[in-house]
Amino acid sequence: MSKRIVLGIFFSLIAVSFNKTVPRSNAQEPVSFTKDILPVLEQNCWKCHGQAMQSSRLNLTTREGALQGGARGSAIVPGRAEDSRLYRMIGGLDKPAMPMGGKLAPEQILKIKNWIDQGAHWDATDVASKAAPADVSQWAELENKQLPPGARNYWAFKLPVQAPVPVVSRQFQNPIDRFLEKTRQDKGLKAAPKADRLTLLRRAYMDLIGLPPSPADTDAFMNDTAPGAWERVIDKLLASPHYGERWGRHWLDVARYGDSGGYQNDVDRPNFWRYRDYVIKSFNDDKPYNTFIKEQIAGDEIPNRTDDSLIATGFMRAGPRVQNRERDNPERRFDYLDDVLGAIGKGMLGLTVQCARCHDHKFDPILQKDYYAMEASIYGYVELDYPLGPREQADAYMRTITEIGEKVSALRDKIEDIEKPYHDKLALEEIRKKYPPEMVRAVEKPESERTPGEKLLATQLLESAVSIRSAAVDKVIPPEDAAKKKELNDQIAALNKARPKAGAMAHIVTDGDWRAAAPGGGDFTKGACPKCELEYVGAGKFIELGPGPGNYKVPSSHFLVRGDPDSKAYPTKPGFLSVITYGNPPTELPPADRRTSGRRLAFAEWLTSRDNPLPARVIVNRIWHHHFGRGIVSTLDNFGKMGEQPTHPELLDWLAVEFVDRGWSIKQMHRLIMTSEAYQMASDYMDASSTAKDPDNKYLWRHNIQRLEGEIIRDSIMAVAGTLDLTMGGPPIFPHVDEVLLKSLDRGIWRNQEDGPKVWRRSVYIYAKRTLPFPLVHVFDLADQSVSFGARNVSTIPTQALTLMNNEFVLRQAQLFADRIKKEAGDDVAKQIDLGYRLALTRVPTEKELSLASDLIGSGSLLDFTDVLLNLSEFVYVR
Repeated sequence: MSKRIVLGIFFSLIAVSFNKTVPRSNAQEPVSFTKDILPVLEQNCWKCHGQAMQSSRLNLTTREGALQGGARGSAIVPGRAEDSRLYRMIGGLDKPAMPMGGKLAPEQILKIKNWIDQGAHWDATDVASKAAPADVSQWAELENKQLPPGARNYWAFKLPVQAPVPVVSRQFQNPIDRFLEKTRQDKGLKAAPKADRLTLLRRAYMDLIGLPPSPADTDAFMNDTAPGAWERVIDKLLASPHYGERWGRHWLDVARYGDSGGYQNDVDRPNFWRYRDYVIKSFNDDKPYNTFIKEQIAGDEIPNRTDDSLIATGFMRAGPRVQNRERDNPERRFDYLDDVLGAIGKGMLGLTVQCARCHDHKFDPILQKDYYAMEASIYGYVELDYPLGPREQADAYMRTITEIGEKVSALRDKIEDIEKPYHDKLALEEIRKKYPPEMVRAVEKPESERTPGEKLLATQLLESAVSIRSAAVDKVIPPEDAAKKKELNDQIAALNKARPKAGAMAHIVTDGDWRAAAPGGGDFTKGACPKCELEYVGAGKFIELGPGPGNYKVPSSHFLVRGDPDSKAYPTKPGFLSVITYGNPPTELPPADRRTSGRRLAFAEWLTSRDNPLPARVIVNRIWHHHFGRGIVSTLDNFGKMGEQPTHPELLDWLAVEFVDRGWSIKQMHRLIMTSEAYQMASDYMDASSTAKDPDNKYLWRHNIQRLEGEIIRDSIMAVAGTLDLTMGGPPIFPHVDEVLLKSLDRGIWRNQEDGPKVWRRSVYIYAKRTLPFPLVHVFDLADQSVSFGARNVSTIPTQALTLMNNEFVLRQAQLFADRIKKEAGDDVAKQIDLGYRLALTRVPTEKELSLASDLIGSGSLLDFTDVLLNLSEFVYVR
């Protein structure tokens, strides 16, 4: 049962079963509507329930509107105040208490109660004409609201400027070091010396490709004594195809990537791995970051679009989805839009724009109207599976399956009409067993006699009879109707057989009309959403597929009062965040074929403009964080006033401008950072004075030790054991999960594979199931796969150590590690220990370590030695 149904029944139960007695006043004294009631409605109710704005679809300017009610049924039951939602909410008997923002005086509440008890008579007053001005005024206040004075004075909202590189007492080749040294000198901190070459080599490998260097890699670097050896290692790693796997994984956290839909259904998304491969390839190709962003927001709208740019739009739908048709669940449409804006806000702008969905942002100058302007910029998008390949062939395929789908949908409607009387009869029997008589009566009434509230309740109860399926109906349906149903099902089978076979498909977005979506599996159709059938009559095509120029028109979007989809204020136009918008950028860049609006393309251009102060800052800060373990702004997703202040604001701005000037190249930013002396500092350096002044190392007087992510720990285990399959891309793998965990799954998939070479691939290719994160990775603080996640948590908990000690996969790899050492080093214990240390830790053992390891192997086994190596802190941390 959906959350919407459960909540609806819950509120309906409250409404019909509440029997609390309220003391009655002298109801014989007549109440004047014009004198006593109209002023109260005008001053307290019409702003949200007037002619122009009807929050929750409730209009209180006419008696008919009050009797008809809104999303939750009638507001007034004449003669019965205690059963009237208007009285119950202003009296605080039901929640939320009304009016919003204050209470009525007790005498006002009493008069409204008496007025309803007396029949709720409405004087012949031209209420509508009086209501309109207040509503229009309220609209104008919302629509024309301006930023507060000085809003752009905050550092993050100013355009970055490259300040002159500081002059410091020491000579540095890299500008980064001069900025850092200036701050260290100001704060009396002493920089650590340079780390040894082996430490730097392991650091670079783990940072850039997430795999330890092999002994051959180590020997090559140590034997390269010519100038530029360090730079050559960096270039080699940046050219490795495994760079994209490492850094693509960071972006997948930001993109809230998942191979399953999440929520209660958690259904499989069989082609979403193509987006994962697109991200990896983009990093390997050093695709300019501004192009990378544009493709993910508007890859279907950019000139000369490609299969890759279409696949890139998977970012827009990467978040969790229920996977049922939005037109039957319109509130989900706005949740999905909020998910997209949240990911763009945190991931690309470093702002919590979602906080402005229901009201102006409490801390940052982000207006609610700006939120809905951004929502209008993406409002037209729809999610669909689209064939890759030539556009003409893809469109022809989509037209064919759309036509077949429409025919199948019409036949299913006919089947539903045949089944409905028998379904409802069986459902009524079930409802009578489960619910009180007051609720059953709403279902028993003829549909034409039900009040709006009873109609809603009846629909919800009939939907909730989940045990009534076609199989149950088939047992009671008479032969003549069974024959009609069979004939229709035969026609559906024939149509489905005629469906063309799909080639390579991608989960993409493009512009369309979400209200025209065909039903999906598990969708309720007729009667499931009565308001949809009224509101969405005449909705356009789901997507434009015509051979010539289209005539696409974006469905209208509205400012939603308090974020309520049923409380529409005024129609919104596309736009951006006022506080970071400089100049007058276009809000639409329609393509020549007019099959999309061009709003998302204009939005993407604004996002990546030099005149947008945040995206370049945000991405260079992310790169910095992954190299140093802490961002210049430590709150990677929040550059607003509730985030942390930058430790080196001038350096951040210098890097942001440099990044754009260098063509938005992430690889060039790696080279710039990694060739700095700051990156090459030792981490095991201790200075009492610096420790006392800066215990958290915010100002980088030494390098931070960093714990590896769960994926990299698993990959490294296989790398040192010699079992890692470096095959790239393609459908995900399903490493073995305990069957006890799988028994709890009743939706979606997990195709458990036996532990072995077929699943010994890099962890970025593990199926990302939202309701079942892979345990070995999850225990090491895997990011929440349902939200944009910039910086992972780093915990130290017993289950991590216990996992490395007892996990069957780790134990098997430890044995294979021992087998590798035995094969390559022979029976010489000293050589075995030397090779084990060089493989696992990129160094040779100390004399003490050699002695301890010899004793361990002598009294135990080579397996004991390799098991210990995989459990060392040094193996899961980078110095």
